Amino acid sequence: MCDTIQETCPIRPGAGVPWLLATPAALSIWRSAGSPGAIHAASGPSAWGSPALTAGHSGYFCLDADRRIKVARPVVEMDGDEMTRIIWEFIKEKLILPNVDVQLKYFDLGLPNRDQTDDQVTVDSALATQKYSVAVKCATITPDEARVEEFKLKKMWKSPNGTIRNILGGTVFREPIICKNIPRLVPGWTKAITIGRHAHGDQYKATDFVVDRAGMFKMVFTPKDGSGVKEWEVYNFPGGGVGMGMYNTDESISGFAHSCFQYSIQKKWPLYLSTKNTILKAYDGRFKDIFQEIFDKHYKAEFDQLKIWYEHRLIDDMVAQVLKSTGGFVWACKNYDGDVQSDILAQGFGSLGLMTSVLVCPDGKTIEAEAAHGTVTRHYREHQKGRPTSTNPIASIFAWTRGLEHRGKLDSNPELITFAQTLEKVCVETVESGAMTKDLAGCIHGLSNVKLNEHYINTTDFLDAIKNNLDRAVGKQ
Repeated sequence: MCDTIQETCPIRPGAGVPWLLATPAALSIWRSAGSPGAIHAASGPSAWGSPALTAGHSGYFCLDADRRIKVARPVVEMDGDEMTRIIWEFIKEKLILPNVDVQLKYFDLGLPNRDQTDDQVTVDSALATQKYSVAVKCATITPDEARVEEFKLKKMWKSPNGTIRNILGGTVFREPIICKNIPRLVPGWTKAITIGRHAHGDQYKATDFVVDRAGMFKMVFTPKDGSGVKEWEVYNFPGGGVGMGMYNTDESISGFAHSCFQYSIQKKWPLYLSTKNTILKAYDGRFKDIFQEIFDKHYKAEFDQLKIWYEHRLIDDMVAQVLKSTGGFVWACKNYDGDVQSDILAQGFGSLGLMTSVLVCPDGKTIEAEAAHGTVTRHYREHQKGRPTSTNPIASIFAWTRGLEHRGKLDSNPELITFAQTLEKVCVETVESGAMTKDLAGCIHGLSNVKLNEHYINTTDFLDAIKNNLDRAVGKQ
């Protein structure tokens, strides 16, 4: 983690607004560390405890009301569904575009448009991400039988996240957003834990089916070189049941390993890989062997120099160790394990609404940032009835900030990096000042005890509070 700058910056005479200074050295430290946090913040007065962000040494950061940060290259924007789609629009129009002059390559991944385009829009968005290297994504619906009926879909389309990840490859890194006043269900977690979720294959590209009669289930592999066909008998069904075939590739597992080792070096944290290789001796054993080979050949010396380590653990043992730990490590999970454990991690740190999710591709430069939660359907139903909701937008805001931050790193645009970090600081400090949505207030007081405008505020008021605090932080008020 990079050092924080703690010297209070001067207020320009007559300006009457806080200024943010970005130290070139601090930005250099941040780039090498690969993590946010180079700006130290102190509380300032406002109706909701607006942060007066401060830093020290050289290079003022302040946006005039009529000036926006210029971004040289485009960012891919993937729109989504339901309540998150509504919040996404507010974030873009009220927080991002008034401050950042960026060309957005827009793709509507809302379920109706995916159905209308036969899901081609999802593929196109992934290909655009490959071209431009940075994407920000709103939460989307993965349809089940009920959604097929609700939207009158042509078919039950696959998970858009799965489609995108299988095109891009890479690893999804999820990490909690920590607010000091949000209690943790696992109080021993004093440091963050990052989960690296393998974003390719396994159950998410599996072929599964229902068996409706007795019969033999076999797996067949036909080599491309024309050599002998291989066949495995899986199960002789005496009656109905279910079956599934899934896969992964050495190339994808290797990319996963490199991403995780590189991320651990960035964070200066140890890395653990969890599998069930005692049961899936060939399948999970392949993950274990490839990770060990790559570690020994490419990363062991650097890990030793940083005094960090890599270990393989059985998934059940790892889960127990995580609960007993204080945090401060990277946990490499297979696709399904990462899906499940990241939600447990988020709740353990306080809320699924406080979890970042970034897909990092094997090329080291292409990323796709999104919220780790779903489309918040229950709140959307209330919104459709004209009722106010209290929906947490922070993870969606962080999707934008992580994407813009990476765009700034690729383009050597320190002003954009600093803006993204500032917006993240504003979100955290707005919550720490007492303004929050119902889910976060429930973490503190219990959901059954919280009252509107006493313990929490509605979605619009919370977003307005963030906007006002951001405007103050960048000198627009």
